[in-house]
Amino acid sequence: MDRLATLPVLALSGTHGEMGVEYGRVVSELISRNLEEYLRRFGDVLGLSGAEVLRWGGIYRGVTHGYSASIGEMLEGIAEGSGQRPEHVFALNARTEIIYSVPAQEEGCTSLAVLPSRTESGHALLGTNWDWHPEQGDVTLLVATREPDGFTVLSLAEAGMLAKNGLNSAGLGLCANLLVSDRDVGGEGVPYHVLLRGLLESRTMADANRAAVNHPRVSSGNFLIADAGGEAIDLEAVPGDFGYLLPRDGLITHSNHFLTQVPVYDQKKAQSALTLLRPERARHMLEGKLESRTVTEEDLCNVFRDHYSYPNGICRHVDERDPAYDRICTVYSIVMDLDEGKFGIAKGQPCEHEYESVRLTKLYAR
Repeated sequence: MDRLATLPVLALSGTHGEMGVEYGRVVSELISRNLEEYLRRFGDVLGLSGAEVLRWGGIYRGVTHGYSASIGEMLEGIAEGSGQRPEHVFALNARTEIIYSVPAQEEGCTSLAVLPSRTESGHALLGTNWDWHPEQGDVTLLVATREPDGFTVLSLAEAGMLAKNGLNSAGLGLCANLLVSDRDVGGEGVPYHVLLRGLLESRTMADANRAAVNHPRVSSGNFLIADAGGEAIDLEAVPGDFGYLLPRDGLITHSNHFLTQVPVYDQKKAQSALTLLRPERARHMLEGKLESRTVTEEDLCNVFRDHYSYPNGICRHVDERDPAYDRICTVYSIVMDLDEGKFGIAKGQPCEHEYESVRLTKLYAR
């Protein structure tokens, strides 16, 4: 396993099952730590017993295999390689559905996509700040998978999970944002993080759209998708429906509230820190560069370092007024060049850390 200064980089190849076993074996200690933290949250925050977690894990195990046999095989492999119970691994990958089956809790994320027609390089740019519990930064890694035909996926992932924000060798990239609506309930739907993996395993924009929204869901979530072909779309998915956004002046921005007219009650727009302003703040910071068609990766980095309304801005810092168990900050910041297959990442607040880069073409050079 390689390592950036900020986090481990695990490059896997083979069948999905083989890659899962190797994933579990190599980072078993990180998986154990991450699982322990979420089991504690499931119990302390949600009041779920160990038996209830196993029951939900079993439900999502079946749902995941029904959605994608290959993703199911990889998660079974992770359980085998790490020595964890399969039900716990599948529960971990359904942590959004389990956590947000109770009243909305805090989480953030600000994402944006810039079309090639508005960038200095003529490349599609995509990026996000992932805001979550600060302790998750130490149990997160970059996971690269290469299938026998050479198709490659690179994604940030919490240990034991398969996807979050990432890109693939077909030039497609993805950023995720939490949404919470009154339709979100516990039940048998495809978990959000499983959908993220399915989307990243898509080789065309059309397949990615279907992978995201053409399946039963029990939780809400946002998918910001762009590709090297020069298009981008944002999908706001809720159980039974979805809305979509297309670029305006070559840019899509999104945070943690609904921007389309999908008919739901938004449970985060009043409670989530600055979500209503973060998308427009990002747009205002890029306006001049969008007009001159000279947006660069560094411009995106500057957006993600923004401290307007500190500590709850785009670059989010811990708010000491929050209860210790619910404190949120920017855990990782990501900027991707989809034409180059380049994944840039800074650990923690990007105002304090430099971005490092991983390129798909070099991951398997040896």
